[in-house]
Amino acid sequence: MRACKERAGISINGSFFCSHRFLKRRILVRNESLVTEFLLAGLTDCPELQQPLFFLFLVIYIVTMVGNIGLVTLISLNSHLHTPMYYFLFNLSFIDVCYSSAFTPKMLMNFVSRENIISYVGCMTQLFFFLFFVISECYMLTSMAYDRYVAICNPLLYKVTMSHQVCALLTVAAYMMGFAGASAHTGCMLRLTFCSVNVINHYLCDILPLLQLSCSSTYVNEVVVLIVVGINITVPSFTILISYVFILTSILHIKSAQGRSKAFSTCSSHIIAISLFFGSAAFMYLKYSSPGSMEQGKVSSVFYTNVGPMLNPLIYSLRNKDVKIALRKVLIKIQRRSMF
Repeated sequence: MRACKERAGISINGSFFCSHRFLKRRILVRNESLVTEFLLAGLTDCPELQQPLFFLFLVIYIVTMVGNIGLVTLISLNSHLHTPMYYFLFNLSFIDVCYSSAFTPKMLMNFVSRENIISYVGCMTQLFFFLFFVISECYMLTSMAYDRYVAICNPLLYKVTMSHQVCALLTVAAYMMGFAGASAHTGCMLRLTFCSVNVINHYLCDILPLLQLSCSSTYVNEVVVLIVVGINITVPSFTILISYVFILTSILHIKSAQGRSKAFSTCSSHIIAISLFFGSAAFMYLKYSSPGSMEQGKVSSVFYTNVGPMLNPLIYSLRNKDVKIALRKVLIKIQRRSMF
């Protein structure tokens, strides 16, 4: 990687690129007053890595689509899975499908095209939908934590507490928070002026890489990032932490080892999912990125933008007895129909 950087000798905002295509585009933009299109630098510009990365992320995207769409279909068709827990899991899988589709196709194009150009309007649109779904996922994971808290700590009142109305309200609230956060960030981004440099040091239009390109004051945007991102990470994280403190306390009070194991197994999949999602997201956003740390941020963001949506259906299906039984029933029905 270092040798590739040294061959190019091109530095933009402290980040190096391995070809002259970005320099050419940069010179062309200098003659214009405002940027009308951006170039996405991608994960790397080293030619020898483009093809392997393309196939790697193509496989990740296919597994993500098949896994999440399969889980959505399975929950929809099986009446035994029409419970609050699987209602939230249905919405989580739906979000992951839309979330991945907001940027992955463009990311894959970057590995095979000479210039990965995205228009200004296209970039702002991608930014909005990316933020909308990622924030919605934060609160959907929080709703799932609350569901597990009620199921373990107040099992006798579970059906009353987690009624259809409550589940619908929590889901709508998650999407509303996503819409509010995405609108705030995108609205503030639209007020900025972009000129001269138009190379986004990322594989998608994200907040921090765009702020580095602006030739106007980004003070308001930075304040919004600290407030909105802070709220959307700390509030769900704190809520999930408190929920699991009560859950752990309740599990420890269960006398039988089998009962403790069963109670913990219902939460283990969710713990894995939230650890991966919030850990990588917090590293990316709460550590305000300088040009040098953006390279680390890009690698970190791969985990919650690509790996997380791929692993979620695998985690919840492979570690969930109800999903395995429902999947087995569906496969048996398909096999019987194919026989006749």
